[in-house]
Amino acid sequence: MVATFKIAVLGAQGVGKSAIVRQFLYNEFSEVCVPTTTRRVYLPAVVMNGHVHDLQIMDFPPITAFPVNTLQVGEWADVCCRGLRSVHAYILVYDICCFDSFEYIKTIRQQILETRVIGTSETPIIIVGNKRDLQRGRVIPRWNVSNLVKKTWKCGYIECSAKYNWHILLLFSELLKSVGCARCKHVHTTIRFQGALRRNRCTIM
Repeated sequence: MVATFKIAVLGAQGVGKSAIVRQFLYNEFSEVCVPTTTRRVYLPAVVMNGHVHDLQIMDFPPITAFPVNTLQVGEWADVCCRGLRSVHAYILVYDICCFDSFEYIKTIRQQILETRVIGTSETPIIIVGNKRDLQRGRVIPRWNVSNLVKKTWKCGYIECSAKYNWHILLLFSELLKSVGCARCKHVHTTIRFQGALRRNRCTIM
């Protein structure tokens, strides 16, 4: 049986959310930054340790606040937020060279914990510091962020470079393991794509 995991990718403008997703799916990177203005949904299939898993990766544009509920005044009132409260895991991306982008995901994480009452403790949140290739411009020491995220927030933390495809595979591997798939909890985890992973399986919504 193929398990489907819904993943939400959130972050401020220009942090490289879409670049991370596209590097993971298509092994490509563009120097041109195109702002995400609407929710984009990707439907890849992955194989981990010989087992197939369907993913629903939702790349959201920057949101002003996490929806407080699923009613008309919440999640479904804004087309950009649809499906945000029902995912199995959250990827919160910030730019290691931009302090404001870290404050943004700090706020969003807190709102997730405050508003998503059901299953909050069981919904993994992974904090991702992107643009590691520009680490000379880092604004917060890595140790400080890692210590805060892991010990205080109790979240996963990974730094990556979407530009050079560094730790992108590791990010999604760790994410799937954190979702709670028992089959994925092995020391040596590999991911490869099914032949079904083609551009026509990518839906822009």
